[in-house]
Amino acid sequence: MAEAGERLGVLLMRAGIITEQQLTDALEVHKATGSPLGRVLVDMGYATQGGILSVMAKQIGIPYIDFSQTTPDANAIAVVPKDLATRYTLMPVEIAEDQLVVAMADPQNVLALDDLRIITGYEIRPAISTKDDIVSAVEEYYKMATTMTDERMDSGDELETVSLEDLTEVTDEAPIVKLVNYIINKAVADRASDIHIEPQEKDLRVRYRVDGVLHEMMRSPKGTQQAIISRFKIMADMDIAETRKPQDGHSALTIGGHKMDFRVSTLPTVYGERVVLRILRKDSIMMRLEDLGFLPEALERFESSFRKPYGAILVTGPTGSGKSTTLYAAINVLNDPGKHILTAEDPVEYRLAGVNQIQTNTKAGLTFARALRSFLRCSPDIILVGEIRDQETAKIAIESALTGHLVLSTLHTNDAAGAITRLTEMGVEPFLVASSVDCVLAQRLARRLCSDCKEEYVPERQVLLDAGYREDDLPEKLWRVKGCKKCGGTGYRGRMGVHEVMMVSEEIGELCVREATAEAIRDTAIEQGMLTLKMDGLEKARMGQTSLEEIVRVIV
Repeated sequence: MAEAGERLGVLLMRAGIITEQQLTDALEVHKATGSPLGRVLVDMGYATQGGILSVMAKQIGIPYIDFSQTTPDANAIAVVPKDLATRYTLMPVEIAEDQLVVAMADPQNVLALDDLRIITGYEIRPAISTKDDIVSAVEEYYKMATTMTDERMDSGDELETVSLEDLTEVTDEAPIVKLVNYIINKAVADRASDIHIEPQEKDLRVRYRVDGVLHEMMRSPKGTQQAIISRFKIMADMDIAETRKPQDGHSALTIGGHKMDFRVSTLPTVYGERVVLRILRKDSIMMRLEDLGFLPEALERFESSFRKPYGAILVTGPTGSGKSTTLYAAINVLNDPGKHILTAEDPVEYRLAGVNQIQTNTKAGLTFARALRSFLRCSPDIILVGEIRDQETAKIAIESALTGHLVLSTLHTNDAAGAITRLTEMGVEPFLVASSVDCVLAQRLARRLCSDCKEEYVPERQVLLDAGYREDDLPEKLWRVKGCKKCGGTGYRGRMGVHEVMMVSEEIGELCVREATAEAIRDTAIEQGMLTLKMDGLEKARMGQTSLEEIVRVIV
């Protein structure tokens, strides 16, 4: 017994888990009390149970699973029932080379291995982990896979060989339900905005868009492709028999007490149908402008414009740059019982209490322009137009701003100055644009550095100059990514806005009437105190909110 303990101690020392002095101290207690050396080391705080197990695992030739570093594969979870995992204290990890890798507290439990082999149909490759870690993992990951089980389900094999009747027959096959539920729940838990289900030549790839960047979450065998895709299509009320045309649908679910709306789109590809789910919260979300990343001066300029009783405020930027979120935050500030607020949106992403929200429907003839014309007969104080897409919508929005309404809308341009020239190009008279538009906000979204692991460093002078800092105003230090468990190893957690707030002054109005170029308007705005997107981003990098590399990535 003592010799076995001493051998374990030497192995731990060689692995760098404990020091020679700690081993000496622990052996004295071990010999005096008879307690196992491993327990003594844990009780004395010299080693963790996981650290000891990792060394023991190497000795007996099986892998050690650390669930702080390893995320179980949804395919593996789908084939092992939770009651079996709980009964034998085990956690499925992955399916590799037709073998099921399972982390076990007791990897020599022959009964558990036999039951797993019979129930799953796979050869079992045991691994070892601590009992507490396995119990926590079972609770966490199976919770994701066992919600929404009252939904209908569909399964099948290869696209070319499966008929509609075959799909209907296997509708109640639980593993596919669990797998799809796991994909959705984990996406919500990981703060993903989109789920991409992408057929490949030999398998099915699942990716999440988190903080604007796609990350691969898992790969599923090719044989599950039709089942998974059909399951998503049924949830979104789509035609599962139609595989040659793009389809759109949606599904409303409650996950973790929050109402979620999933906008689902399919697109036929050479390897099968590609599915994209956009995740939207249906319940009211109170967003504050202060939380969107505005610098104090930029926020003051923006607030001064939308607090005026009339005029047009435009938010510009590419798709997914947070334009709608900013407008919602402004509406939240303006929303009070004394104001009549109407919005026309496509789609209505968030529900705002006290605001009359209308969703456009092109098929039914309810376009932005038609909704706007109807709004003006309802005596509104504030109008929000989801997007100015055409000449008719642009003209009605601008004329509404001139006739005593506060109009907020979005436009697709690269910068603030470009919005002025875009409106004139759309056919709006330049003098109307100059008279009605009060403020243009251009924005992008940059990932925010993880506050738990960001790392301070001294950048090279030439790198700062190349990035756009002035020679006489170089920062002494910046911060960069490192990566930790909280941020999923990316070094970033959450996003913030990078803003360019242009007030339409008399000088800019005159340039607009003269149909000056966007460059001339931009130069005048900078002279009047506007920070460009690049300037705003560099200042936020200086403040440690984001990294220089991220600003260079999102802003040309």
